[in-house]
Amino acid sequence: MDVGRGDVGRNDGADEPGWDVDPEDEISAVVEMAGHHLKLRREAAGLRVAEFGEAIGYGEDLIRKIERGARIPRPEYLDKVDEVLGAGGLVSAMKKEMREARYPKKVRELAKLEERAVELGLYSNHNIHGLLQTYEFARALLGTRRPAYSDEELERLVAARMARQSIFERSPAPEFSFVQEEVTLRRPIGGTMVLRRQLERLLEVGELRNVEIQVMPTVCGDHPGTGGLIELLKFGDGTAMGRSDGEFGGRPVSDLRQLRILELRYGIIRARALPPRESRAFIEQVLGET
Repeated sequence: MDVGRGDVGRNDGADEPGWDVDPEDEISAVVEMAGHHLKLRREAAGLRVAEFGEAIGYGEDLIRKIERGARIPRPEYLDKVDEVLGAGGLVSAMKKEMREARYPKKVRELAKLEERAVELGLYSNHNIHGLLQTYEFARALLGTRRPAYSDEELERLVAARMARQSIFERSPAPEFSFVQEEVTLRRPIGGTMVLRRQLERLLEVGELRNVEIQVMPTVCGDHPGTGGLIELLKFGDGTAMGRSDGEFGGRPVSDLRQLRILELRYGIIRARALPPRESRAFIEQVLGET
């Protein structure tokens, strides 16, 4: 644990995995700059590390790691520093950027695209889409990966997936269209109770006015979704990005001809799936059977 002298009972969270910085990751420069900024503020207040630790309730070792950019500061740490130093919200304003610094690189890139999107069309045939997953479901699902993730990697990935779901709170809100294969509603990832909560989550999200969730029944075999996941993101400037497991090597594409193929397939998938109201009834039925 990253605890310093006299740190017993302090709210370090230092033993929680996923907050240390990989020096090879390009985000390390951002975390280092944030740490340097925090150090300058502390020194400007005339506080030594030990005094500062007493004031904010965190250990000296943790403070030093944060200030040299070796550890990402947690949101509650930034709030406490802001309060003690009287920063007027300027330190707390770093929370979003520091949360995103914790994401793996691929997730950071995806989150940036999702933040820009005004429309999202998402077809999932193997699992519940990440934007719809509960914490327990995501953890159980990612835990099935082989070779297995380390505890730190798993915690980092789950936290990043949960943080991406803040997209539902955006204003103005983007328009969402999800199509889920029936099998994804029935596979008991994490056990029966985890699946039940996941189905309840689908019903909750489906109540949002900007969200449509449709179910593709297994009996419907005549649709072009057999190649795998399809994602279509449209942006406010008229551009778009798409990806499919079964096309273009799974790479994100923005070429109009390639996008047209994905839009054609997704349009047919939506047309063949149950309408949103019938899909809701279907999910409720599966929940009752689970």
